[in-house]
Amino acid sequence: MTIKVEFHFDFGSPNAYLSHRVIPKIEDRVGVTFDYVPVLLGGVFKATGNVSPAVSLQGIRNKGEYMQLETQRFLEHHGIEDYRRNPHFPVNTLQIMRGAVYAQQAGFFDRYVEEVFRHMWSDPKKMDDSEVMAAALRESDLPAEQILEAIGDPEIKQQLVANTEASVARGVFGSPSFFVGEALYFGKDRLRDVEEQIRRALSDL
Repeated sequence: MTIKVEFHFDFGSPNAYLSHRVIPKIEDRVGVTFDYVPVLLGGVFKATGNVSPAVSLQGIRNKGEYMQLETQRFLEHHGIEDYRRNPHFPVNTLQIMRGAVYAQQAGFFDRYVEEVFRHMWSDPKKMDDSEVMAAALRESDLPAEQILEAIGDPEIKQQLVANTEASVARGVFGSPSFFVGEALYFGKDRLRDVEEQIRRALSDL
């Protein structure tokens, strides 16, 4: 027996990328693999009445600067050296998130996630431009034409909607979000709590 740990993510969140970089270290320490669940952050925001920090921080003195400081501390603490702010932020992630759903079904999900996160936050590109997206996928030796065709499939579209609705129904309001069993944690700064909860849950098995 083991426990179910989930990472509900959208490529458009820089904090989801930073979480993605830390998750493998946690997996190694606790011996549990995180299940990645692609959701559409725009859909989450619409369903919950939430907005991105780029909107919520407007007009607030010092808070944005402090969040940048916390990001820098996170990078230094976890030894992350390849993070670059995407100059095209915010990027509409509808197509690349549908691509993630298709990649799950087609059997190359792990590589797709790694490469798209890289194209968003390590070697950042305007991934809501279909030509840029296609070129990036080809650069990563992913089946670009196959993916671009699949993201128009009604079943792929509906699966992303279903993932997003189910995530919101469980309490999610943003990305990154994590579940240890049914216990919800939000934000990259909760990864320590996620790891502690995994250890507690494992001890109860």
